[in-house]
Amino acid sequence: MRTSVKSIALAMALILGVVALPGCSTGGEPGGTDAPAEATLSETFTFAQGADPRGLDPARIDDLESAKPIGNIYEGLTKYAADSTEIEPCLAESWTISDDGLSYTFELREGVTFHDGTDFNAEAVKFNIDRQLPPLVDDDMPYASFTFGTVRQVVVEDEYTVRIDLTQKNTAFLANLAMSMAAPMVSPAALKAGGNSVMDAPVGTGPYRFVEWNKGEDLVLVRNEEYWGEPAKTNNIVFRFITDNSARVLALNNGEVDMIDGIDATVVDTITGAGNELFEAPGMNVNYMAYNTTRSIFADAASRKAFSQAVNVDELVQSLYQGYSETATTILPTFMPGFDSSVEQPGYDPEAAKAGLAAAGITTVHMITYTNPRPYNAATGASLAAAIQGYLQKVGVECTIDTFDWTTYKEKVKAGDYDVAFYGWIGDNGDPDNFLNLLADSDPNLNLARWDDATYQQMIKDALALPNGADRNAAYAACEKYVAERSVWLVISHAKQQAAFRPGVRDFVYHATGNLYLADAVVEQ
Repeated sequence: MRTSVKSIALAMALILGVVALPGCSTGGEPGGTDAPAEATLSETFTFAQGADPRGLDPARIDDLESAKPIGNIYEGLTKYAADSTEIEPCLAESWTISDDGLSYTFELREGVTFHDGTDFNAEAVKFNIDRQLPPLVDDDMPYASFTFGTVRQVVVEDEYTVRIDLTQKNTAFLANLAMSMAAPMVSPAALKAGGNSVMDAPVGTGPYRFVEWNKGEDLVLVRNEEYWGEPAKTNNIVFRFITDNSARVLALNNGEVDMIDGIDATVVDTITGAGNELFEAPGMNVNYMAYNTTRSIFADAASRKAFSQAVNVDELVQSLYQGYSETATTILPTFMPGFDSSVEQPGYDPEAAKAGLAAAGITTVHMITYTNPRPYNAATGASLAAAIQGYLQKVGVECTIDTFDWTTYKEKVKAGDYDVAFYGWIGDNGDPDNFLNLLADSDPNLNLARWDDATYQQMIKDALALPNGADRNAAYAACEKYVAERSVWLVISHAKQQAAFRPGVRDFVYHATGNLYLADAVVEQ
């Protein structure tokens, strides 16, 4: 059957005006005002974020620090609309789905080349997906199973037609193909030259080309003059890496950068007082603490529940985020399909916590966390861990905290030497499976709880195959309840999506997925 390219939409409009483009990049205009005819535009747009990317190979990253530049260098078969997660054509002009839902046939855009001159075609699509399937997939591809786990094979039908066959129905598949992790198309020639990795030398088809990455300082992109769609509006994009929140704000207020993210409540007045502007939208995210269920002290649900009962989550959220995050009652944000207000997390009960932890023999807990701000936790992981440490001291448990920069932290998470770890999730595609599948995944980069529950895994598999609608929503709500009853995570908060920018900045898209698209962005001088 023929599918509509407007399927799998998330009804969540951001506070953006939308400018339609023929290319894959998406454009938006905060404030909705046109530039004055006499405005002079800067040659460079500078964005400051809290950490370096982990890398620039879409198959080998799982963080937004990497995704922001990646979204401007690469493109996928599909893309999201600027103001939602509605699916639109990109490198694939159209597609059909077989009647049994197991085969997707894509008609590809012709005349597209990668930045190194390599042709984009069906062989390139097959190469990109095959490297993330057995037997080629490796342990450093965290989104491979998440994105392509239901793919059985990729078949080249002709130069610009490719068919992807699945092992089971996957309602989220088209949305997965628009994500900035795993799905973007990389030049096969560059991958072969780089030993199946382009972490430091990305080559895509997008509106910007990679120039250089000075680690710890900045990453520079330049407009792709051979872009198949409408050329980007600004010649250069610079991503600067400024770990400290106050230093990032100072750089914005001094005019050293044009836009920043990683804002917390303490700096809002400083930003607006200097004449700069704020971008705010509902956040498609969750901030959480994961119990390592492979550790003996947290192998049992009762000990996890007791630890959770020691934390006054409402008080913590108000204290740390001061109205810029809301207390989470579920993994899913309230506006997403599958959200169920009847899901109950362990409530604050210090006496029950003290008794339960004592019964479990828990007197010390090893925590690991990150030093930098995150889109779901602008207060930093160190602040969050310290707050929870304080609550646990009140019930007789000492928590030791090891903090790491983001890149090192990711390695520590993978190694698994922790009782408790702090993390979060930004929805990649607006589908509930994108959140709830985390706890069914075998990859410890995604499933920090290292939870292996066959019943839950089957629940997720069954939900994934259902068509969008009430039955599918109910299936994911049941998954939420199952997780909450077993206290696998302590869900903490959903953060507002926030950024700050100079008054002359317009037409950026700070997307619901946390990605930043800058093909249309300009800076008026």
